[in-house]
Amino acid sequence: MIKNIQLKIILIFSILGIILIGGMGTFFIYHLQNIDLQNLALQNGEELQNFIFTQIQNIKTITIILIGLFGLISILIGLFVSKVILDPITKLIDSAPKIAAGENIIIEKGTAKNKKTQIDELTSAFNLMTNELRENLNEVNRQKKQIETILLHMTDGIIAFDMEGKIMHINPAATDLLKLTEKDNTFEKIFAKINIDINLEKIIYLENWTSSEQRVQVEDKYLNILFASFKDEIDRPSGIMVVIQDITEHVKLDNMRKEFVADVSHELKTPITSIMGYADTLLEGEYDKETQDKFLNVIASEARRMAKLVADLLILSRYDSNKVKKEESEFDLGELVKKCQEKLQLEINKKKHEVECFVTANVPPVKADKDGIERVILNIMTNSIKYTKDGGNIKIYVGFVYNDAYIKIIDNGIGIPEEDLSRIFDRFYRVDKARTREMGGTGLGLSIAKEILEQNRGSIDIKSEKGKGTEVVIRIPTK
Repeated sequence: MIKNIQLKIILIFSILGIILIGGMGTFFIYHLQNIDLQNLALQNGEELQNFIFTQIQNIKTITIILIGLFGLISILIGLFVSKVILDPITKLIDSAPKIAAGENIIIEKGTAKNKKTQIDELTSAFNLMTNELRENLNEVNRQKKQIETILLHMTDGIIAFDMEGKIMHINPAATDLLKLTEKDNTFEKIFAKINIDINLEKIIYLENWTSSEQRVQVEDKYLNILFASFKDEIDRPSGIMVVIQDITEHVKLDNMRKEFVADVSHELKTPITSIMGYADTLLEGEYDKETQDKFLNVIASEARRMAKLVADLLILSRYDSNKVKKEESEFDLGELVKKCQEKLQLEINKKKHEVECFVTANVPPVKADKDGIERVILNIMTNSIKYTKDGGNIKIYVGFVYNDAYIKIIDNGIGIPEEDLSRIFDRFYRVDKARTREMGGTGLGLSIAKEILEQNRGSIDIKSEKGKGTEVVIRIPTK
């Protein structure tokens, strides 16, 4: 108990003081008693002996008084220790559980009322606070690791700079997007490298008047860079956070949208101009029957071309917005290919092509949108017929490999240059624009074919060599 500790402290101080003072007095008395009194008597007589005895008595008296004074001082020291040290410890022990629980405790002056104040209780209280502190530190470390993990795996780049422009933190995405090296370690070096003229102080102190967003191209990537200052606990600026976003796909899509609008406008403008021109010509004067028929045929042809273009655009729009109603059914792919060949037989005969179709006997039925697949087959076969010179050879194979049924169409037509193969599925992309328009193509056929096959979990691949022909492979999962 605390009172026992207090008494022990007083007792220890008293005993040490008595031993020290008593030892000193005994030392002086011992030396005075061992003086050669005979020699002194010869020199000074009996008065000197009396003086020595008197001094010994005085030393004894002083020793007793010092022992009493030291005892009183020991008691005062004990009370002081009790008041200044032991009482706060008592309060701390009483308040430790509440402090560990997070409550605000005010320790007032006064005597300790709790009698359970043993040393082991003090140890227990400190252990309790230590455990609570350890748990709080573990929670802080856990949250720190979570943030570090998030930053590590973010696709956006993050860089934090201090007030001097030195890097405080940077994640791998930022290093990769900005193509940074070890030498690029300050704000000025990094953004001078990618040709961004921006000032650190302006962002920090004039953030409301300074543009905090920049768009830049780094090699083949387009980046959007956002600057924002962050502050400390007393709301003072302490650095800058930079977020780097890869917007390459967004830029490409935006360019494709602009190109698409331009292509549509151009494709519609050409037939409309022809229709208006021939119609105005007919209205301006009287022409013979043959000329009128010729002009009207041109108007009708351009109108059909425009109608086909609009129809293809509507189909693409429906597939893009998933508004196409697919009616899946089981059907024989070989029979569907032969049916498509029959539909195109007139065109085949006109160009005097030799078309051969080979169907293996073990092709299982497929389950897909039959009308959509038929549209794809007709489109590919029509292209082979159109772009193969008269008297060409076209071979069609229908088979089965792994879990996919396939259609392979091989022709010995004009082929496709290697540099154009990567873009043939782009909308309105044509290898030979003049010839495509002349043959009535819209430049959307392959785009529509790819959309239909993807909707039916299929795929399309094209291999070609200019002047030697083209091979198209369509794959559709079987039932």
